[in-house]
Amino acid sequence: MRRPHWPRRVFAQLLLSQTVVTVGVTAVTAGLFLAPVSRELDRDAMQRALSIARVTAQDEAIARAAEQRDAVAVQRDAEQIRLATGASFVVVTDRDGIRLSHTDPARIGQRVSTDPEPALRGESVTAIQRGTLGRTARGKVPLRAADGRIVGEVSVGISDDSIRHRLADMAAGILLCAGAGLAAGLAATLVLARRLKRRTHNIAVADISALLIEREAMLHGIREGVVALDARGRIRLANDEAVRLLALPDGAVGRPVDQVIPAGRLADVLAGRITGTDLPAVRDDRVLVVNRMATADGGAVTTLRDRTELESLVRELDNTRSLTEALRAQDHEHANRMHTLLGLLELGRHEQAAEFISEQSGSHAALAAEVSAQVQDPHVAALLAGKTAVAAERGVRLTVSPDSHLPDAAVDPRALVTVVGNLVDNALDAAAPGPGGALPAGEVFYRTRPAVRVALRAEGAALVVEVADSGPGVPAELRGRIFDEGWSSKRAPAHRPRGLGLAMVARLVERAGGTVAVGDDPLGGARFTVVLPEALHIAPVEA
Repeated sequence: MRRPHWPRRVFAQLLLSQTVVTVGVTAVTAGLFLAPVSRELDRDAMQRALSIARVTAQDEAIARAAEQRDAVAVQRDAEQIRLATGASFVVVTDRDGIRLSHTDPARIGQRVSTDPEPALRGESVTAIQRGTLGRTARGKVPLRAADGRIVGEVSVGISDDSIRHRLADMAAGILLCAGAGLAAGLAATLVLARRLKRRTHNIAVADISALLIEREAMLHGIREGVVALDARGRIRLANDEAVRLLALPDGAVGRPVDQVIPAGRLADVLAGRITGTDLPAVRDDRVLVVNRMATADGGAVTTLRDRTELESLVRELDNTRSLTEALRAQDHEHANRMHTLLGLLELGRHEQAAEFISEQSGSHAALAAEVSAQVQDPHVAALLAGKTAVAAERGVRLTVSPDSHLPDAAVDPRALVTVVGNLVDNALDAAAPGPGGALPAGEVFYRTRPAVRVALRAEGAALVVEVADSGPGVPAELRGRIFDEGWSSKRAPAHRPRGLGLAMVARLVERAGGTVAVGDDPLGGARFTVVLPEALHIAPVEA
């Protein structure tokens, strides 16, 4: 014989278990309620029998007849009382416990079946006893003569059948109420089970466990950050990658986004105040691409992709493309110079040819020597050397301020290169003529050559970085927005978004405890000033 299987579906298990519990609770409750009712009915029957016995014992005629052992008179009066009160029996005995009355006349003259001694001693007795008429609730009192002498006993009984009849009448109402409660409980259980069926998509309990295990493995195994929010904007779930990318503190789960993420574009995107797809945002020195999808319960699931390395590669590709174009232009210029040198030699002007060669070869060496003398940090020096070639190709003169000095003592060279590189790129974009530069198409070219000036000054452990350009500058009303993530006054190219460079600079400077400001410069454009208070190692002073 096959054993019945426990249902696999969640709603079926809930329905079955709740039904069993509801039926069991209802049955136990009804039983617990009926038990004291039965005892109360027994107690009420005993008190009623006792009251009838006391009233009977107060009848002087019965007392005189019992004292005289006149069974006929006692039987007549006792039967009248029994019929009038509805008692099962009214038994009167003499001083020896011999019946003088009984519902069965054949038993008159016999000793009672239960002990009469307590009543004959003057005590009132109530009890549930079994006698010749079966189980009854009894009340016994002494029968006294006019002078107070005990001349017998009065015993009155209420049959158990009448008690059970009353209990049955009351039980019907109790069971009816219990049935109504059971029906209501089963209906509520059915509604709850149907709702749970919809919410769980009718899946099995084992499937829930498997789904939970798979979800945990998937969330913590993927390389994208995942953050789930509830309807009130509190973080409900964050996988390991999201914790790393967002630098979430311990205990972030259960707290609102605005309490764990600094105010800015990233917090606005996560909270849904900024909508869209593939939205760029910055967290410290990381560039993130954020997508947010609302859920049916009013919450949202946000995915985060780390675009920092890709952004660096795109920037390096742009630099490589610019360097390639610069080399192509230099190759063309080198050919012109060789033609010029060949012409000077053919004309026999050997001295002019020698001067021309010295002048051309010394200019690049002088520029490299100037940069390396002022900027001793190899990372920043290499960056400026490369940017100088790119600037030259774009028609911009990039110079390092004569009072610049940067020792090879940077605490975080990578962050310093990011700050200087983004500021120089922004200045080149503003100063460079042509498409993508400061001048729109059709506008008159600069009267003077576009320029970018970089100044690096070490002041103890602090470092001051200034980057100025000859572009159109930044209007005063926009200076509070240029550091916002995703905001830019220039059209974004197809291969990468705008509005991240200055935002990244602001985040890095803020993390280092520094300041960044923008103002006007004598070159005609904007000047960005960054102060990093603990950017350099201070060499120990020998005693």
